[in-house]
Parts: sequence; structure tokens; C-alpha cells
Amino acid sequence: MLCIQSENTDPYFNLASEEYLLKYFKEDVFLLYRNSPSIVVGKHQNTLAEINLSFIQEEDIMVARRISGGGTVFHDLGNINFAMISSGREGELVNYRKFTLPVVEAMGEMGLDVKLGKRNELLLGGVKISGTASHVFKQRVLHHGTLLFSSEMGALSAALKVQTGRFKDRAVKSIPSKVTNIRDHLVDKMDITDFQNRIIGYILNTMDTASNYRYTDHDLREIKKLRDSKFSTWEWNFGYSPKYQFNKNLKFESGNIELHMNVDKGIIQEVNIEGDFMSIKEIHALEELLVGTIHDPETLRLHLSGIQVADYISGLENEELLLGMF
Repeated sequence: MLCIQSENTDPYFNLASEEYLLKYFKEDVFLLYRNSPSIVVGKHQNTLAEINLSFIQEEDIMVARRISGGGTVFHDLGNINFAMISSGREGELVNYRKFTLPVVEAMGEMGLDVKLGKRNELLLGGVKISGTASHVFKQRVLHHGTLLFSSEMGALSAALKVQTGRFKDRAVKSIPSKVTNIRDHLVDKMDITDFQNRIIGYILNTMDTASNYRYTDHDLREIKKLRDSKFSTWEWNFGYSPKYQFNKNLKFESGNIELHMNVDKGIIQEVNIEGDFMSIKEIHALEELLVGTIHDPETLRLHLSGIQVADYISGLENEELLLGMF
């Protein structure tokens, strides 16, 4: 087994590295990494329905999508991500108990009584410290998860706090859980680097053929290619979302509107605006103007920069409409 500790904290790079190691390596791999503040959504989720968009924009938090299913998680430098990648027989690849066991045992050596929960999460004292997910590619499988060591819980809560009822879709929904930081439960105090070294050290000492591995120049080039062509793109992180309907009631000084949009692959396909308002120009013209635009704040802001929304909905400013579209 190859053991890798990534020194890169770019979530797009690290997520790309998981796919690269899964698809292009034959060896079993154990990978540890940390990410700069970021939201990571599951492969089959509607990104905008899972995030607090205004908060992550204000705090400059990155948004990424992984190749596995499951729910949305918050990453920061107080969170450790682990991945087990291995080969096996079809039908026998997905086994959360088997692939989380080395990490559970490593934490047991530190006096932590960790259990695997019903949703394949890791629980410490009955409270969640880790979410896990998996992805199968041919005869190989990726199992990966988080380890909340000293994450900023306020940022985690705010980044994932979303308004319900705006989106109607068939996307996988996240299930909120009570969480705790591992650091608060340690008898022997240590920092996150010590904790990470204890985890990797346990793997190296207890698993047959385990050895340290550093990315080669070739590895780094290929991972960066994958990062740039897929994992850092709007098309993957937002546009890959399943088609959805967006509905919102927007009240403003001169009246109120009900906004309905159909969005597919991140692109607005249909818009309907109804409400109690006066207008100079036909509302249908504004609806048509929005169709074909990606459902993204900056793109829509630029798209609307040449018009005055108040001409179509008296008393409504451009920025007010933009806020109402998310």
C-alpha cells in the first residue's frame, strides 16, 4: 500500500488526485490531505440548494464537487480528509467497515472510542466526527471521509445553512447531523499535525507492504491537468447539478413578485415572473432576456448590466432581482 500525505491544500487539486489515483494506479493507496476553506458537494447534488451562497461569497470559500455520492461537507484546515483506494472483485468492493477500520483503530490507540454509524459515518461518543462516501471505477474503489479535528464550527454551520423550499429537484439531499471536534475528546493533547502523523504512522506500522510515496513530477502534471479541466470548472461544480425548478417570493418597496425558473445543466431554460407591480416594458421581454443564461450571480449581473430592471418591474433594482434569484 502506498501512503501519501498531500502538502497541497487546494481542494480542486486534492479531489483530482483521488480520481487520478483511482483510475491510473494499480496499487492500493492510503491518502491524507487537508483543504483550505471549501464546501464539497456530492456528485449527485444540486450545489445551489446545498450552500449558503451569500456567506461563502463573503468569506471567499471555494465550492467543489467530488466524484462520490452522499451529502455536502465543509472543509477547512482543521479537518483531515482520508481516502482508501484499492482493487477487488465486482460486488465486493464497497465495504465501509473494512476500509474505515484502520482509521478507527488508529484513533483507538489514542484513547478514542470511535464507532461506525448506520449511515457509515464515524461517531465519537455517539456524535459525528466523520462523513464517508465511496465511488467504484471498474475493479477499483475509492472510500473517503472527513475527520473533524479542530474545524471552525461556526463557519461550518453558516456555510451549510440554506433556505428550504426554493428548489424542487430529484437531487440527493444532505442530512444534517450533530458534530464534534476530535481535539476536544483527546486525553493526550496534540495538534493536528501530530494527529495526522499518528494516523499515517499506524497505517505504516500495521498494514503489510505499506510504504511512503511522494507524487512524481508526472503525477503532479496529470493531477493538475485534471484539476484544471474538470475539478475547478463551473461546469463540474455547478453545471453538473441535476435539473431543478427554482421558486421564490420576493417582496420589495413597490410590490412583490413570484419568480419561477427551470434550470438544466446550470442554464436557465424558462422564466416566469408574476406579481403585483407596474411596468413600462413588457415583463415577457425580461423573462426572455434571462433564458439561456447560466444560473450564476456574476454572469447574471453582467448580463443585466445593459438594462434597467425597473423598466420591467417598477421600483425593483437590478441587485434586488439578482438577490431574489438565489
